[in-house]
Amino acid sequence: MTGSGRPIAEEDLHAYVDGFLDEERRAVVERYLQTHVDTAERVAVYARQRHELRAGLASLARSPIPPDLNLARLLEQRLRRRRPPWSIAAAVLLALGIGGAGGWVAASRAPTGVGLIAQEAAVSYAVYASDKRRPVEVWAAQKDDLARWLGNRLNHPVSPPDLSSLDYQLLGGRLIATAHGPAALFMYENPRSVRLAIYVRPMSIPQTTPITQTDANHVDGCTWIEQGVGYSLIAGEPYGKLEEIARLARRELRPPS
Repeated sequence: MTGSGRPIAEEDLHAYVDGFLDEERRAVVERYLQTHVDTAERVAVYARQRHELRAGLASLARSPIPPDLNLARLLEQRLRRRRPPWSIAAAVLLALGIGGAGGWVAASRAPTGVGLIAQEAAVSYAVYASDKRRPVEVWAAQKDDLARWLGNRLNHPVSPPDLSSLDYQLLGGRLIATAHGPAALFMYENPRSVRLAIYVRPMSIPQTTPITQTDANHVDGCTWIEQGVGYSLIAGEPYGKLEEIARLARRELRPPS
């Protein structure tokens, strides 16, 4: 319990980070964080992730709404087809619900499967590959600890593949928070200081797909799904080189039969 008579819940912490609390409740949460160091550190991580996600999606948020989602056009199309009134209302709600970073994408063109993994990977790459000082949470010197930690959080064994034969050395890795659960990001670098990332996230459907060339947020990559786990490999390299690295990574990441 707190001085307000109501315990601090997880939703209070997220509302605090997002700036949605009133002044009285915000003061209560701040007093609580001053005496609960572990929770304060967790809130600091939430705040950093929020900032990084907003920075990574900033260009998408500034993108104009596609013409095919224009409210007047949607209504005109519905009326011309003489659809029932409920379908016209749905079109209005769809158009009015557009907003925020990438809202129109989620409303009409929400990617799934390989496309979704590629998009999540592209956002993470944009945020962390450019960080010169701390692109990872755990460095390559603690590779075994990194693999054990991420495997436990993903509830799936995962270990960074050895890409040294193709001139990429492991820098380390980090845990990524997504709307679909935790993901892992392994970061590599070659002698030309080109950084490469491998994004890993378990999925709800146990499917397997071939390696596919993907382009999310103008970032080229190779993406595939292996027995219900999505992978995306991204770097500033020609697609032929990306595919070669992806084939090697896939062989090393594939679970034992």
